[in-house]
Amino acid sequence: MTKVPKYWNKAKRYLSKKDKTIAKLIKDYKSPSETILTSRRDIFFSLCKSIIGQQISVAAANSVFLKFKKKCNNKINAKEVSKLSFSQLKKCGLSRQKVLGIQSLAKQILNKSFNPKLINRMNDEEAINYLSNLRQIGRWSAEMILLFTYNRSDIWPIQDIGLLRAISKNYKKKYLPPEKFVNLLKKRFSPYCSVATWYLWRSIDPEPIQY
Repeated sequence: MTKVPKYWNKAKRYLSKKDKTIAKLIKDYKSPSETILTSRRDIFFSLCKSIIGQQISVAAANSVFLKFKKKCNNKINAKEVSKLSFSQLKKCGLSRQKVLGIQSLAKQILNKSFNPKLINRMNDEEAINYLSNLRQIGRWSAEMILLFTYNRSDIWPIQDIGLLRAISKNYKKKYLPPEKFVNLLKKRFSPYCSVATWYLWRSIDPEPIQY
């Protein structure tokens, strides 16, 4: 794990001046809970967790992930996963598509057709497109990886239901909030959309999640 990103305190000051609603959330949700953007810096682990968690509840995802971790002998890496059969992975509670996604990811890491190191040289949109080429990884999953694993500062995941719910709640907008308003907030919060997203998430779920 790493510490909270270096830009965090600067971002809080910037956002507090830009928006009264975010300023209040920053005041309400002080450290030590500000640990959401710490990172394992382990993209394979994070991608597997992202695939496992798709379209199921947090509790169900945690249950499946623990079985998956045990099956990997507590070593979640491409080499260990590549040793497991389709049947072994499916018994963890994974769907057919999720098994294929995780197996494909392990294969691409091992044969180097997917190179995570390249992401550091890409801007956000390039990185999202690169990650989205992976099986079972769409735009939302790619944005979560950039936010949680790479700690990119300006991620604004407008496909995220939690973020949209939080915008509706805090800015007294209908659900779904108008696209024009969501884009206005993005412009207002940039280059620290990730931090604004984190505080908006906290307003509807005090317990931080991590990928």
